Amino acid sequence: MIDQSGPTPLETVASVSVLIVAYRSRKTVGRCLDALQAQTRRPLEIRLLENGSPAGERIGHADLPASVDFVESSENLGFATGNNRLASGARGEWLALLNPDAFAHPDWIEQFEQACQRHPGVPIFGSTQLAADTPGVLDGTGDCYHAAGLAYRSGYGRPVETLLAEGEVFAACGAAMFIRRDLFEALGGFDDRFFCYNEDVDLAYRARLLGHRIVQLRDARVDHVGYGSSGRRSAFATYHGVRNRLWVFMKNTPGWLFWVLLPGHILATLALWLSSLRFGQAGVFFRAIRDALSGRADIMATRRQVQAGRRVPVVEIARMMNWSPVDLVTRRPKVRLPGQGRD
Repeated sequence: MIDQSGPTPLETVASVSVLIVAYRSRKTVGRCLDALQAQTRRPLEIRLLENGSPAGERIGHADLPASVDFVESSENLGFATGNNRLASGARGEWLALLNPDAFAHPDWIEQFEQACQRHPGVPIFGSTQLAADTPGVLDGTGDCYHAAGLAYRSGYGRPVETLLAEGEVFAACGAAMFIRRDLFEALGGFDDRFFCYNEDVDLAYRARLLGHRIVQLRDARVDHVGYGSSGRRSAFATYHGVRNRLWVFMKNTPGWLFWVLLPGHILATLALWLSSLRFGQAGVFFRAIRDALSGRADIMATRRQVQAGRRVPVVEIARMMNWSPVDLVTRRPKVRLPGQGRD
C-alpha cells in the first residue's frame, strides 16, 4: 500500500528530481514509492512514466500519491526515451534515475548530498545495489567497461563483505544513479536509438570523453530486484544488449584505442555468439549484430561528432577500463580510490 501522505512542514527537500520509468511494474512500484516517501531528505519531485504497459498491468493516477507527477504513454518508449521525456520537464538541479523495482534506503538521497560535498564538481554518482531477494548479496557496484568492448555490472552476485570503498568507476548503473540535469541536457540525454540496455554506459562514456568523472557511492544504497520487466535471458534483453553493445564500442572508443581493441571485440563477440547456442538464442544474436551493422552509417556519423568534442587523452579512457580476462568472469570491480590520480 502506497503511503499517500506528503512531507511535513519540518522536512527538508533536496534539489533532486526522481525519474521512474515504469513498465509492467504494478507489483513493485508501490514499494519503490513508499521508500521515497520515507527518505530523510525528500526529493523536490517524483516524476513517473507509465510506459505503455499492457492492458490490466498499467499504472494510473488512482494508484499513485497526489504528489507524484504522473506521465502516461500509450506505447513503450523504452528506458532511454522514457527517461528523456521525464527529464525534459524536471525542475531539480539533479536527476535521480530509479528503476521501479529499486527500493531506496531511507538515507539514499542524504548520502548522495553528503557525497556532493566530498566530491565537488563530480556530475554523476552511482548507488550500491543490493539484491532485494537475497540478503547479503550485491546486485551491482557500478558499471565496468572491459577492453574487449564489453560492459558489465561489477560486483553482481558477490557477498556484501566484498564491497569496495567509495571511488571513481567507469559508469554508473541507470537503475539508481544521480546526474546533474545540466550535464544530462548538454549530452542530449540518452541515445533514443538504444531503446534500453547499455544506454547508461553510452551516456557515461560520452561524459568521460568530455572529461567528467563518475563516483560510485558505497553508502547510498538501494535494494534492487532486477530484470523485473524483461527477463535476464529473454530474446528482448539479448537482442538489445548485443546490438547496443556494438553501438557503444563503435560510437565512443576513441582514436587509436578503437583499432587496438577492435580485434579483441570481434573475438569476444564471436565467443558470445557461440555461448548463445546453449540458450537457443543464436538467431536473436545474429539479428542483433545484423541490425547494429545496418545502422552503422548513423552511428559512425554520431561517432564523428562525439570524438570531435573529446577533451581527454585516449590513455585516460584506457586507464579506466578493465583489462584482465578474469574480470569478465568474476565481475571484478575497478574503482579508482581517492589519491589515485585525480580526485
